[in-house]
Amino acid sequence: MKTSDFDYNLPEELIAQTPLKDRSSSRLMVLDKETGDIEHKHFYDIIDMLDSNDVLVLNDTKVLPARLYGTKIDTNALIEVLLLKDMGDNTWECLTKPAKRIKIGTIVSFGDILKAECIDIKDEGIRVFKLIYDGILYEILDKLGEMPLPPYIHEKLNDKDRYQTVYAKNIGSAAAPTAGLHFTEDLLNKLTEKGVTITYVTLHVGLGTFRPVNVDNINDHKMHSEFYQMSSDTAHILNEAKKAGKRIISVGTTSTRTLETIMNKYDEFMECSGWTNIFIYPGYKFKAIDALITNFHLPKSTLVMLVSALAGKDNILNAYKVAVKEEYRFFSFGDAMFIK
Repeated sequence: MKTSDFDYNLPEELIAQTPLKDRSSSRLMVLDKETGDIEHKHFYDIIDMLDSNDVLVLNDTKVLPARLYGTKIDTNALIEVLLLKDMGDNTWECLTKPAKRIKIGTIVSFGDILKAECIDIKDEGIRVFKLIYDGILYEILDKLGEMPLPPYIHEKLNDKDRYQTVYAKNIGSAAAPTAGLHFTEDLLNKLTEKGVTITYVTLHVGLGTFRPVNVDNINDHKMHSEFYQMSSDTAHILNEAKKAGKRIISVGTTSTRTLETIMNKYDEFMECSGWTNIFIYPGYKFKAIDALITNFHLPKSTLVMLVSALAGKDNILNAYKVAVKEEYRFFSFGDAMFIK
């Protein structure tokens, strides 16, 4: 399969630049993965599509205000650093611009309360920094950092919380699990009242979010690894759901990759944590999930490949063509799709 097989035409004006005032009022395309049939709804209509035979799995990762702007101590050159992966002991893998200015031993200052020394050089603009500070890192990042919005969003985000889900809990992500941005606390409460089981996994979104597929053959693409975690409670809920024949619906591709990683490794759900670089594309046989709530993804991205594996490439490309015609809003702050 070629990367170009997953391309589609998207007018730039359909890329959502700002979130809607009401999270749940976004549009919702409902796609039947067996027939390819399409319905047009709003996200709050999801209440009518789920019931007590459904288990909803959400990713409770919380986004770090991880984009920092500093200066090289020796030259005062401006440097942008995006914290991507916590390697322990105050050491982080970071996406750095301009990376060519950063050598081993280079120190970048972000003001009096935070400095970073480069201790290793990796490919694709990645540098490993040792962070130097006093106090609590997350409090420092709250003061200095910006939300790491994707490069296709050019508008300033006035409210940081709009790039967090309402259930965000475990801090450590370099991007939001955007399918979850449509949920409100009220909507989650109504789903619970209807008997829908809601449970959580954690996957800290990493570099893959910011990296396009830049090889012709998708088998040559290298996925970056991301940290995931599942609790014993969630594992028990999901194993019981499988036994009872309930529908497991993942919210977002991040939840999907977590669930499929665990099922591939253990043939059941279990309490565990680790790193995953699972790459799901057509031909993959899903073991964990039955349905998916997701956003509309970038052309030629691994995420378009994942939804194509679930619903079929032709169904997905047709759905995206319809979405463009109907002027759906695309990407992180855009509309949603329910693949059932």
